[in-house]
Amino acid sequence: MTIRKKITLWYTAFMALFVVLALCLLFVIASGRILSDTRMRLKDTVLKSFAEIEYDDGVLTFDDDINYLGAGIYLSVYNADGALIYGRIPSSFSGASVLTMDRIQQVPFSGGVWYVYDFCQDIPGYGNLWVRGILSWSGMDDSLRTLLLFSLVLFPFFVLCTALGGYSIIRRALRPLSSMSETARQISGGNDLTRRIQLPPGADEVHSLARTFDQMMDRLQASFEQEKQFTSDVSHELRTPVAVILSQCEYASQNDVSEAERMEALSSIRSQAQRMSGLLSGLLTLARADQKRLPLHPERILLNDLAAIVCEEQQEFADAKKIRLHLQADSDLWMEADESMMIRLLINLISNSIRYGKEGGNVWIRLRLEENSILGSVEDDGIGIPEDQLDLIWNRFYQVDPSRSAKADASGSSAGPAGEGGYGLGLSMVRWIVDAHGGTISVASRPGEGTEFSFRFPRIPNRKEAP
Repeated sequence: MTIRKKITLWYTAFMALFVVLALCLLFVIASGRILSDTRMRLKDTVLKSFAEIEYDDGVLTFDDDINYLGAGIYLSVYNADGALIYGRIPSSFSGASVLTMDRIQQVPFSGGVWYVYDFCQDIPGYGNLWVRGILSWSGMDDSLRTLLLFSLVLFPFFVLCTALGGYSIIRRALRPLSSMSETARQISGGNDLTRRIQLPPGADEVHSLARTFDQMMDRLQASFEQEKQFTSDVSHELRTPVAVILSQCEYASQNDVSEAERMEALSSIRSQAQRMSGLLSGLLTLARADQKRLPLHPERILLNDLAAIVCEEQQEFADAKKIRLHLQADSDLWMEADESMMIRLLINLISNSIRYGKEGGNVWIRLRLEENSILGSVEDDGIGIPEDQLDLIWNRFYQVDPSRSAKADASGSSAGPAGEGGYGLGLSMVRWIVDAHGGTISVASRPGEGTEFSFRFPRIPNRKEAP
């Protein structure tokens, strides 16, 4: 059974039960009200009857109107000894012969209940005179009987209309679910991840579910596309070193190759193997970071000292291109961070600037304190980055000038210790490190003039400043 039919069934059953309970309550309240009015009418009729009785010249006279005071009420008159002197008694009434002052009695019979009310009043010149009123009650008068019959006739039509109306409303409300099911079926049966439900604007739960489904598909599509691109990029990056290794192995295995040429081939193989090792190491690190399985070990570090150490290590690679490194750093730049990750961040940024810097150019590394933050930047005067590619540089394997990197790799040079820049992974790692430490990073570039990376980290007081 579909959920639409289940909801309709439960909804109809609930409405039917609600109507039945409401009618029962209505009948109980109405019956009680009518019974109360009936008892009051019986009492009023008996009391009014004394106005129709006169005693004149030793004779009791009864006005004919006494028989029409109350519809369905039998009136009978008794003397002080309880003897009937006037009136009518129903033939089926056989009880309550004892007169009881001002109290309504109930006498059951086969068709219902007799309500009996007695009242005694002194008639001047005659003495005490009793009047008894008798009224039958079957538990339902004509109005209630008509209402019950009307309800029994209309109840099936009400249930039918409720079921049809509820089914129509529920069908319309759940229509997006059918669309979602069809979309999911089409996606599972093919490779088209671009399909979306795309409901018109709405604020109910089903529209919210549809929007969530579309957002989930957006993320899945992005993840799928990223995985495809990642696989393609890895294959592309590994193809060149593998091809070089195979060709060098074939070359070195030839008999007519000299020992010097064989050693040169082995050196090339080693260089390409190191490249592949660095690439795989970087990929493994980023994969662990994506899965939140790359733990950080934060400690108090002095960022300006780390920058000085990294600049000293990178100077050798800068000298190869006659690039001058300029470190401008404030003192006491304490922060809570993973030291190895901060070293990796500085190496990747500085080596990236060296790689894409111009011969005989400059790289400026600046660190300064601003209130409770540490502001840093790495700027070069190299080739720059086109504006339309600034958002792409954080993607894995993206390189603004692949030919330049290829030349560097072919020469066997490296960007620097632990640097991933030569594989197109450096800036992806930089961004992850910044995010993991609660910082921010941005880039500004002018093609042909240079690029500047700016980052900000929260600072902690040094020991002298700490309270």
